[in-house]
Amino acid sequence: MGLLDGLLQGLTGGQGGSGGGLQQALFQMLQQGGTEGLSGLARNFQSQGLGDIFSSWVSTGENQPIHPEQLQNALGAETLQRLTGGTGMSVQAALPLLAQLLPVVIDKLTPQGQLPQSNNLLHQGLAALLGGGKGS
Repeated sequence: MGLLDGLLQGLTGGQGGSGGGLQQALFQMLQQGGTEGLSGLARNFQSQGLGDIFSSWVSTGENQPIHPEQLQNALGAETLQRLTGGTGMSVQAALPLLAQLLPVVIDKLTPQGQLPQSNNLLHQGLAALLGGGKGS
């Protein structure tokens, strides 16, 4: 697949499997939501008092870590169910993976330190992540 495969394999102990499905579900969620998906995520994090963490992923500086419990609050039950639904993973099993995967994905989708202003830019960034192409 690409750049994030190595990260995902490291997180899942090289077993891939349902973790790969989680990565795909995350990419699909971001693609379907377009820039509103990223902006919506930013708003969710802000409303949970986690705006600084999300902003660190967007900025060009170091990514702040997020605890699985914080991520659960920021994403909400419905989004987590959508993400884990087809993976065979429980929400509790997926949260630690998402807590490590999401900061990297957001960071890679925002190389200029700001949210993409168009769906085209977002889709290009997702395509690069999926293919391990440019900018990796």
